[in-house]
Amino acid sequence: MALSGVRVLELAGLAPTPLCGMILADFGAAVVRVDRAPRSAVSTDVQGRGKRSLALDLKQPAGAATLRRLCCAADVLIEPFRRGVMEKLGLGPDVLLQENPRLIYARLTGFGQTGKYARSAGHDINYLALSGVLSKMGRKDENPYAPLNLLADFAGGGVICALGIITALYERIKSGKGQIVDASMVEGVAYLSSFLWKSQNLGLWNRPRGENMLDSGAPFYETYKTSDGKFMAVGAIEPQFYEQLIKGLGLDADELPSQLSFSDWPKMKKKFASIFAQKTQAEWCNIFDGTDACVTPVLSFDDVASHQHNKQRRSFIKNDQEEISPRPAPLLSRTPAVPSCKRDPFIGEHTEEILLEYGFTKQEIAKLYSDKVIEFSKPKPNL
Repeated sequence: MALSGVRVLELAGLAPTPLCGMILADFGAAVVRVDRAPRSAVSTDVQGRGKRSLALDLKQPAGAATLRRLCCAADVLIEPFRRGVMEKLGLGPDVLLQENPRLIYARLTGFGQTGKYARSAGHDINYLALSGVLSKMGRKDENPYAPLNLLADFAGGGVICALGIITALYERIKSGKGQIVDASMVEGVAYLSSFLWKSQNLGLWNRPRGENMLDSGAPFYETYKTSDGKFMAVGAIEPQFYEQLIKGLGLDADELPSQLSFSDWPKMKKKFASIFAQKTQAEWCNIFDGTDACVTPVLSFDDVASHQHNKQRRSFIKNDQEEISPRPAPLLSRTPAVPSCKRDPFIGEHTEEILLEYGFTKQEIAKLYSDKVIEFSKPKPNL
């Protein structure tokens, strides 16, 4: 796989950091999740695919020293703490990069390492708000709304941080040097919104929230309920696609207002809604599948893996627990990701084997265990 041979230490954290580590693991990196000890802590990593777990108490000097030693043999460290936490532990980039100049030190936080909010707590909705993107989201006459925690946490955080790590690893090939990746979720999601900034001058976002083409204002970019309580998604922006939408709905284009007549959009949405409500989702799929009307079913998690297109692409996979999840993307032709089919690791499940791989002796491991710096957790056999 593309990242085979890359050693990654991921300090356990919330949603974006586990995704970043999982992306690297899916594409071949050897990712060790450094979990908190004592093991009374509960892992919040539901994206532990392909990782191993080492339980380590970083608050003890011996625990911090253990991580320093691990970092000397690692390629990447991902840490999710607020500014100053790692420095208080004696694990800041100045220390670790001096000991391992090739280390990629990735800092994944909401507000970044500098600025007024650098030491403040926050979540996806806060980062989305500060980026300006949240102000664009919501229907007419409604408050702005956040689309789950997908944009800032996962896209602006986990994915952008993984991109930064890969970029730094590539640069290291030329320079032989590591560097710090300062991945701010505010800046990550703002970067994702570059299209919104650039397209304002094109008239795509110059109307109030909920009245623009792509924010639920247009009748041809909307979701509609079907007679069986399901939904269809419509994205017929281009005139030739809109023409096929109108045809599939059984309407006469000559009897309708212009597609871009803003004042007629509310009336047209009601008309489209009344028509979509007359047939089931399956019936609408029979009408629009194979056309360029840009009309597709809104699939539930229960249905998505069995949809014909997704089945043909093998877009979803099962692990050995029969749990379904999305296949890693993008698909590489020569060195594709080969995601692990094993269950996610228990906290501390691989502590001993990881330390042995990183050069610790059995005597050193025993001393760390007796001092309660590390913990082991062996899975119980199924009887």
